[in-house]
Amino acid sequence: MRKTLREQIDANKRGSFMLVCLMVFLITVLGAVIIGIWHARYWAYGATAGFVLALICSLVSRLWGSNIVLAISGSREATSQEDQVLRNVVEEMAIASGLPMPKVYVIDDMAPNAFATGRTPQTASVSVTTGLLSKLNRDELQGVMAHELAHIRNYDIQYMTTVATMAGLVCLLADVLQGQLRWGFWTGRSRSNDRGDNGSLGTIFFILGILLAIFAPMMGWLIEMAVSRKREFLADASAAEMTRYPEGLANALRKISADTDMLGSANRATQNMYIVNPFLLLKEHEDLTSTHPSTAARIRALLGDIGAGQNLAEPTAQL
Repeated sequence: MRKTLREQIDANKRGSFMLVCLMVFLITVLGAVIIGIWHARYWAYGATAGFVLALICSLVSRLWGSNIVLAISGSREATSQEDQVLRNVVEEMAIASGLPMPKVYVIDDMAPNAFATGRTPQTASVSVTTGLLSKLNRDELQGVMAHELAHIRNYDIQYMTTVATMAGLVCLLADVLQGQLRWGFWTGRSRSNDRGDNGSLGTIFFILGILLAIFAPMMGWLIEMAVSRKREFLADASAAEMTRYPEGLANALRKISADTDMLGSANRATQNMYIVNPFLLLKEHEDLTSTHPSTAARIRALLGDIGAGQNLAEPTAQL
């Protein structure tokens, strides 16, 4: 298990770098095509602008991404008086995982859920809803916090925060591109302004624009959806290792998935960060549109219904 955890940490670091490179490339191409449709001669300016925008977004996601996620989710810092039990549980799990104590936040919402965010274990934080605190017992809360701290220990949170910020930019630029295509289609701007040697180039940009308008949002969406169904198994396994009581997390997953309260602050950009996807709580089967494995599969893995040791370790082989 230790070797698997180490390998997954390294894989997540590589995954973060590869994701940033892919997003930077995609945003650069989108910038080139958006300007190229308007005037083919200036496509390099669009590519440069897209590249700079991607680098700025990457920097923002690394430096302030966690603060943005906390603000979007409506998190407030927990006080030692009102959330003493929560802070005690987080501190216990931090000691068990060998991590520094993360900052603890609370979301005033009766839907039970939680997430972790931050760039490194030293700057990490966990956020839980008031519904989670009121609907779970201490053993179940301990399992959830162990799961979130496992994400911190495995460097999942850096990857998830990067995805949550940069995938949104890809979709935003794709919307701009669609508007540019409609404008170019009705006015013929890309062709009328690019006669002679640039005529064919304008046509190429127009065709590329159509393809990117269709596939760029899909690529960003699929990256976000696949960001880590496999990592959830590892975090569950790590939580069971920390608490030595897998039933606690398994029962928590049952309660969270069966709860009918909807998380008001959830959105598509942050859905992959929660312990259970707030938009797919009642979904029983995993598919390409899932950000998480099905709850039933996670519980089976935790309780070892299909081979405890193998099932807890195998899903960590890939990102």
